[in-house]
Amino acid sequence: MQWDDNVRRLRAPRTGAALFALDVVLLAGFWPVLLALLDEGPWWALVGEAGLAPYPVLQLILLYALGLYRRDAILGTRGAIARLPLATGLALVAAAAVQWGWEALVPAGRRVDLTHLWAGAAVGFTICGALARLALHALLHRGVFRRRIMVVGAGERAAQLVAMVGEAQFDLLFVHDKALGMRHPELGRAAGQTVVVATEDNYLALAVAHDVDQIVVAPDERRGMKLEKLLDCKKAGFPVVQHLAFIEHEARRVDLAWMELGWFLYSDGFRFGPMDRMLKRAMDVTVSLLGLVFGAFLLVPAAIAVKLQDGGPILYAQTRVTQGGRQFRILKLRTMRVDAEKAGAQWAAAGDARVTKFGRFLRHTRIDEIPQLINVLRGDMALVGPRPERPEFIGELSEKIPLFGERLAVKAGLTGWAQINYPYGATIEDARAKLGYDLYYVKNFSVLFDLLIIVQTLRVVLFPGAAGAR
Repeated sequence: MQWDDNVRRLRAPRTGAALFALDVVLLAGFWPVLLALLDEGPWWALVGEAGLAPYPVLQLILLYALGLYRRDAILGTRGAIARLPLATGLALVAAAAVQWGWEALVPAGRRVDLTHLWAGAAVGFTICGALARLALHALLHRGVFRRRIMVVGAGERAAQLVAMVGEAQFDLLFVHDKALGMRHPELGRAAGQTVVVATEDNYLALAVAHDVDQIVVAPDERRGMKLEKLLDCKKAGFPVVQHLAFIEHEARRVDLAWMELGWFLYSDGFRFGPMDRMLKRAMDVTVSLLGLVFGAFLLVPAAIAVKLQDGGPILYAQTRVTQGGRQFRILKLRTMRVDAEKAGAQWAAAGDARVTKFGRFLRHTRIDEIPQLINVLRGDMALVGPRPERPEFIGELSEKIPLFGERLAVKAGLTGWAQINYPYGATIEDARAKLGYDLYYVKNFSVLFDLLIIVQTLRVVLFPGAAGAR
């Protein structure tokens, strides 16, 4: 079959990138206007002399840190708009610190009326953010960013795909063939889902007729696959991917339920170059030192409160497992009773009765984890990585969950991809779900990815219940 450039598809823009672009455009338009209204000369001169350029950049960083480009925030417009004032407030606090630092370093620089600037930016940034999200909501309502996906297969594997990536941004066409397995009864019932029956040679015809953006291969039984028909689709310009690759890209996790070790082995990833390791370690040391210096203002009074609470020890040291199975002693402020584990090691649980009243506050605010920065400096942990588990649980989890040991390919982390994407849990199933995120992190490690995770940790600290919704 000849190549047909007229059929070739371009992937629809991702909604998060589109929303970011809207924010950039609105802020870039509003910021010069606000500076001009200060009536202190040309706005471009004002930026150059007063060091005000970081203001809108910090706003964008805080929007990302609070999760306002995540899928749940994009689909929940009202909740996203409710978070805008907090993002703007935090951005302005950071921007004010930058401004004061600039004026201290450049005494002869221009002095700006910060009261008017703060007030104007607080109102303007919030309005710009709200307008961007309302505009995107209107575009989504018109189906502008919905992608049309043809799924080859309509069984359990296809249903799992829908459960993991959601359906809010997709029109899904399921191609059912008895040779590929039984049809799942739930598929085709929701809006935006269609199930069609495959014939001998209609894969390409279906892709063209439904103008699909991508073809995902997800049959329960692969022995009935007509690969030459899928090759025709690929030659015609339709991207064809396995369901595991599609889930990894869209859900940013690995599907353990239908894991195929061959795909895991031959797919891209697992690149840990010397430069990556050096930069990661440099970032760990720098951020940990700064965190201990500034965190001391919280750590010292918290330590005194822990001691006064019941007279017990301030720090709690516990054996955990890190890269390569090496054990180390993790440091935390004590949040449980002194006799919390007199009966032996136990899974921690939400609402654990062993946690003291002040300990609940420390856990909620994550202040109890500040001493772990010492572990990071020692090299036991990294800032970002899988959660360090206890050796008593590693053996049990490795026996019950395939590939659990692969998370030990990197150092355990103070925060991580699983920690910011999955809510608190302490069961085997929770560990299995988190492993999907940990494997995605190990597979796609980069220093930039670490930075993005660190920034998004602020969202989990401020909104603990927000972990889990992408």
